[in-house]
Amino acid sequence: MMTYWGISTSSLVTGLLAGCVFAGSAGAAEEAGWIALFNGQNLEGWQAAENPGSFQVVDGAILCNGPRAHLFYAGEVQNAQFENFEFQAGVMTRPGANSGIYFHTRFQERDFPAQGYEVQINNTATGEGGYVEYKRTGSLYAVRNVYIPLMPDNEWFTVHITVAGKRIMIRLNDMPVVDYIEPENPPREGEYAGRLLSRGTFALQCHDPGSQVYFKNIRVKPLPPGTPKDAPAAPAVDDTYRRVARLHAANFPLLDLHVHLKGGLSLEQALAISMRDGINHGVAVNCGIGFPIHDDEGVNEFIGSMQGQPVYLGLQGEGREWAGLISPETRAKFDYVFTDAMTFTDGRGKRVRLWIPEEVQIDDKQKFMDMYVDRILYVLNNEPIDIYVNPTFLPDAIAAEYDSLWTPERMQAVIGAAVNNHVAIEINARYRLPSPAFIKLAKQAGVKFTFGTNNGGAADLGRLEYCLDMIRECGLTEKDMFLPKKK
Repeated sequence: MMTYWGISTSSLVTGLLAGCVFAGSAGAAEEAGWIALFNGQNLEGWQAAENPGSFQVVDGAILCNGPRAHLFYAGEVQNAQFENFEFQAGVMTRPGANSGIYFHTRFQERDFPAQGYEVQINNTATGEGGYVEYKRTGSLYAVRNVYIPLMPDNEWFTVHITVAGKRIMIRLNDMPVVDYIEPENPPREGEYAGRLLSRGTFALQCHDPGSQVYFKNIRVKPLPPGTPKDAPAAPAVDDTYRRVARLHAANFPLLDLHVHLKGGLSLEQALAISMRDGINHGVAVNCGIGFPIHDDEGVNEFIGSMQGQPVYLGLQGEGREWAGLISPETRAKFDYVFTDAMTFTDGRGKRVRLWIPEEVQIDDKQKFMDMYVDRILYVLNNEPIDIYVNPTFLPDAIAAEYDSLWTPERMQAVIGAAVNNHVAIEINARYRLPSPAFIKLAKQAGVKFTFGTNNGGAADLGRLEYCLDMIRECGLTEKDMFLPKKK
């Protein structure tokens, strides 16, 4: 059994399968120490702030509908002071609704609660004015964001929050989406300075007049105070951790869309790494001649195996034949499609894979580059992709001459084709590509970017350090990023 950030793969599997057990034992929770916080009839035990009329009881549920307000639990259970606990609520959102569940908070007359954490409730709300909201349901708001829409509007789903010592776990319908361990002296700034574990009550949010959200079956299971004996170690707060934390607070969608389940990396391990590092994942399958998956049947089997997982699903086309191997209908089932230009037929009619030195023959560097750029332009102009990955990769024989060979004219040709065909360009952490000069030119031209690792296994699935460097060096913002649409 392997453990990542204190998360064993076996416990993750148990969590992922727990929904099957819970569905078959509806009364088990009530027999295991759960206490109702809402009686289903009125707001007894709850105290509203700012606009009390924004809350009412409808058909056994609390409806949040009206101007901004927060409804705080103020009843007798634990004297409304909770430290360690499990919390559960049924939630249903109407389209475009925004809300939240606060914990370890306290009553506040106005504004958004300053103390404690918020679990975001937002399946489809896009923001207001010039602000675009990327944080989706299940996010530990501004601390560990979930950028993947996982729950539907107009259907009931369950939010399950567990706090044990310094560990916060969030599940949606028993699907783990956050497993966060608060470190010593966590980096918090400005309006989020109070996002800290302590003790306190719960609160439900009515975000704005256009948001309608229902809550029912609200209950808590108090847990023993203090830190559990088997608690995982707190993370080290290094420079990368701080940069990731600032991006979460700044609403910057932090995703690695180039994750492969290969080299021994299982889905359970990938999920654990994602939650440990605070980087959402897109899991991609390779499709091409000579690959295990090369037709509709194989692709559909992969898609079926990934249903109900908190990841984006991507297809990586291999070679120039890939688009003809699967139907457009099957390809459209993916959240995004990408390819690179590292496999092509050269001027001699020879199939070349640039990462294999024995297959690369370069007699004239400039002629090779002109031919290579032509192959890239063919990909961008003709293949049905959303993202161009491993961009500007050069074979080992000429990699040291990257800056001189990738002239401004060649860069502009690739960038122009990407813009014209609405193709995003990956910033690749493994190969540290493309160069800052390329990224700056692409940003000026209006290119959208993604981040990706292209890992070979578990050992090299990192924390996107090069991508984080490029955010700072090239002045990238959340508006420069491409975000897939979950199918």
